[in-house]
Amino acid sequence: MSEFRNSFGESIFRNKYALNETQTWAEKVDDLMHDVCTGILSTEDSEYLGNAMKQFKFMAGGRYIYYAGRQASFYNNCYLLKGEEDTREEWGKLTQRASDCLMSGGGIGIDYSVFRPSGSPLGRTGGEASGPLPLMNSINEIGRNVMQGGSRRSAIYASLNWQHGDAQKFLSAKDWHALPIAEGVTVFDAKQNNFNFPAPLDMTNISLNYDDKFLDAVNNGFLPETFVQNCRQALMTGEPGFSFNFGDKENETLRNACTEVTSEDDSDVCNLGSINIGAIDDIEEFRAIVRVASMFLVAGTLTADLPTKKVYAVRQKNRRLGLGLMGMHEFLLKRGSDYEVTEELHRWLEVFRDESERAANLLCDARGISRPVAYRAIAPTGTIGILAGTTTGIEPLYAVAYKRRYLVGGDKWKYEYVVDATAEDLIRTHGLDPDSIQTSSSMVNDFERRLKFQADVQDYVDMSISSTINLPPWGSEGNNEDRVMEFAAILAKYAPRLRGFTCYPDGSRGGQPLTMCSYKEAMKHKGVVFEENSETVCASGVCGV
Repeated sequence: MSEFRNSFGESIFRNKYALNETQTWAEKVDDLMHDVCTGILSTEDSEYLGNAMKQFKFMAGGRYIYYAGRQASFYNNCYLLKGEEDTREEWGKLTQRASDCLMSGGGIGIDYSVFRPSGSPLGRTGGEASGPLPLMNSINEIGRNVMQGGSRRSAIYASLNWQHGDAQKFLSAKDWHALPIAEGVTVFDAKQNNFNFPAPLDMTNISLNYDDKFLDAVNNGFLPETFVQNCRQALMTGEPGFSFNFGDKENETLRNACTEVTSEDDSDVCNLGSINIGAIDDIEEFRAIVRVASMFLVAGTLTADLPTKKVYAVRQKNRRLGLGLMGMHEFLLKRGSDYEVTEELHRWLEVFRDESERAANLLCDARGISRPVAYRAIAPTGTIGILAGTTTGIEPLYAVAYKRRYLVGGDKWKYEYVVDATAEDLIRTHGLDPDSIQTSSSMVNDFERRLKFQADVQDYVDMSISSTINLPPWGSEGNNEDRVMEFAAILAKYAPRLRGFTCYPDGSRGGQPLTMCSYKEAMKHKGVVFEENSETVCASGVCGV
């Protein structure tokens, strides 16, 4: 019998994380607890957390899982960088720091706001500055050529202040519809036909940083034009996203690739683990897992390898933890609740907030090391959510059933029909009608509901939440020019309670991994893997992810 809730989770483990063909999930977890916790956590606490992870009630970040049992210990998912001064020398230094981090298996997030706008005069040479966009594209190309650990594409994030002189260029930097490559053919068209076709910033997620000056404008009843343009572009293409940094967080403009970890310090790190709240029924069990999971992440700050001396120094100073949650919509679905932060969920979130700080501080004090400057960040948990067979992060159930496409061996695309594990359990165990289960598609025209949920959870999170709101295609009834100002007004309303926001209009990117389908269609083809552009089953009937 499989250790995993569905076959797709097992195939991801087998092809991305397992040390060999025979390693079990339980053996992988034992390796992880040994590598991270030995000499730091008690045997009892290590065994308790290990058992929770074997039951998918806690999931360490993907880099923890990958490196468990291996010689290296690069457990950190991402590194946060920034240009520290506007010089040509810094271009080279930042490029080197980015390369070092990418080659260690981590993603990177970079704020480029320090670099002067294009066209600015250069004193020493008498020429003009090229602006930050060429540097962004250069680092994007480095990421294109780094296959991390031989198993995954690089993850990169780039941000720019909303009042930067190149903000307008940044807004359209990934509008591939507007970039022709031949008569009647755009970069977007090429990407639709070939996911690996090189395009500007195609390895990079981008966002504008909004600070107190933006908030002042909103409080005075004014929506800045740059913000409105950002909203329009996001509704059309999905990017740029929005990074909100207000008050005492105004300088925390650095983000990891998925945007949930924030910092103001160059070379800070992303140290992640997520509790599967959907798999836990008792609040006291939840409290116990929060305690040991927080201690585990503290242990990670003592055992993880890092790519540069500066990263070590910043980690020692900040000891930033990123304990998060996933399975939140499963938690609600099991209780027959709508997608909202119920009174019960508020109580669990209070435990999450208070116990994470208490437990981490106790361990740090006992070992005589610095306390963390931050404790909680909710990651998207896309891959580890599939491993655990639950809804990802704070996201609503994407769909009861869908087609999932994925890359094999760097150049072969496969897809399979998937019935979501959470939905399947509700259908099989509770007898629910597949059409009655609440999903992101049923909320696709109600983006305020999604924003309110994110804001309500953000009240308990001291860094940020990575969440992407699914929207209909641009030009459809639910997503068009007529809704831009409505969207901008609602987002501005919730912005003071958010740290970030992204959306995804259906069909806005080539290589879209998930496409909704009917439950009946998925059940008909369940367990079968197909080659891209073909309804022919792979020769073995089961192809690796």
